[in-house]
Amino acid sequence: MLSQFLVEALALSIAGGIIGILLGLFAANRLAANFGWPILIRIDVILIAVGFSGLVGVVFGLYPAQKASRLDPIEALRYE
Repeated sequence: MLSQFLVEALALSIAGGIIGILLGLFAANRLAANFGWPILIRIDVILIAVGFSGLVGVVFGLYPAQKASRLDPIEALRYE
């Protein structure tokens, strides 16, 4: 079960990183077009950003994943 939680955390964090990169590229293109600035897009920086996003997702998903994987499913679903 721990691996399932970690995969979900990784998927969500990478999806968030990709959405952030797309929004950043859109904003950079709009600003460059409006002000006549040159734009430089570096793939290595984008890959580092997505990797860091995934790392943050795994690190901050690890504790809740370990805690949830130790719970009894009936107890985990019960509302208190």
